[in-house]
Amino acid sequence: MEVADFYERYPYPRPIESLEEYRLLWQDRQRRRAEYHLYWPARPLKEDHTILIAGCGTSQAAKHAMRWPEAHVVGIDFSATSVRSTQQLKRRHKLDNLEVHKLDIEHVDELKIDFDRIVCTGVLHHLPDPAEGLAALRRVLKPDGAMQLMVYAPYGRVGIYMLQEFCRRVGIQATDEEIRNLIVALTMLPRGHPLENLLRQAPDFREEAALADALLHPQDQAYSVPEIFDLLSLAGLTFGRWARQAPYATHCGAIAQIPQIARLQQLSPAEQFAAIELFRGTMIRHSFIVYRDDYPGSAQPISFGGDAWLDYVPIRLPDTICVQEQLPAGAAAALINRTHTFTDLVLPINKQEKQLFDAIDGHRTIAEIAGDRADRKITSALFERLWWYDQIMFDLSR
Repeated sequence: MEVADFYERYPYPRPIESLEEYRLLWQDRQRRRAEYHLYWPARPLKEDHTILIAGCGTSQAAKHAMRWPEAHVVGIDFSATSVRSTQQLKRRHKLDNLEVHKLDIEHVDELKIDFDRIVCTGVLHHLPDPAEGLAALRRVLKPDGAMQLMVYAPYGRVGIYMLQEFCRRVGIQATDEEIRNLIVALTMLPRGHPLENLLRQAPDFREEAALADALLHPQDQAYSVPEIFDLLSLAGLTFGRWARQAPYATHCGAIAQIPQIARLQQLSPAEQFAAIELFRGTMIRHSFIVYRDDYPGSAQPISFGGDAWLDYVPIRLPDTICVQEQLPAGAAAALINRTHTFTDLVLPINKQEKQLFDAIDGHRTIAEIAGDRADRKITSALFERLWWYDQIMFDLSR
């Protein structure tokens, strides 16, 4: 009840009036294709699937209904304010494919619907028993379904937890006046405070709802990589991949250059991820794709062994930019995914590689892009790097 009351007073994210800009963004079918193959690389695109937004907040379910107009989207939230905001967006934008319910995640079975896809981001870490909530979601996930989760990460949020404890000790409450005074206090943080960089990178902390959600939330639990894997095991789920994998990869950025890289690469993938989280040190959240532990076949079958990769169809990710100024020696361009928060995740490519990258149209296979004369080793290495660096998604359905 305390958490529900908190969100009634401080709904987060802040309710919005219109989704028109969002609609224009997602008219791009290739953008939808890329997202679909994040979950299911080997399946043909199917737009009329069922989607559950678990803990939909003020607009997330409406956004998914607009993004996937042929899908049946269901949003649930325990906050009446969030449900009302979502229903207003539904009416305003005539989202007939959306239904919204005031419902706790633990009671999701009451919907009597099984889902192809479940999205639960920024919610589990606020539940009294995250494992129970996750197990409930698994029960309504189809055997071949997929789930995207996001939970807080502990090390990058050290400054937040320090200020949460400060607020508890001083007795700061989630009221309008107290939040305004807290915003003033944060401008006086000593230089070098662990929260200082985060405040600089997240200007929405100046908004009352965002600040309350971060520093005054009554229930907040963060998960390290090993704790995530333990949580999934308890819930009968298995890890698929990170939503953005470059920050966790031994192949990408500064991690690939450290003297200990050979030893790091000898570890299991889960141990690699855990070690890299510690080395990077400032991750504030983990976003990842999971499947039921009885998923039929391989959910993420991408491999560059053998020749199967020649038939993959690469799809460019819309968040990538191609920089052609101030480049390192030998580079014709540098590729940057703007969703990455680590500045070392820049992928330089040479002239030959840029020609291959420019030829990606979302329809042709790697073999068709490269042609008969291309060096297979160079081609394979490039497309594997593009994939690890989150520059492309693959469609294996052909």
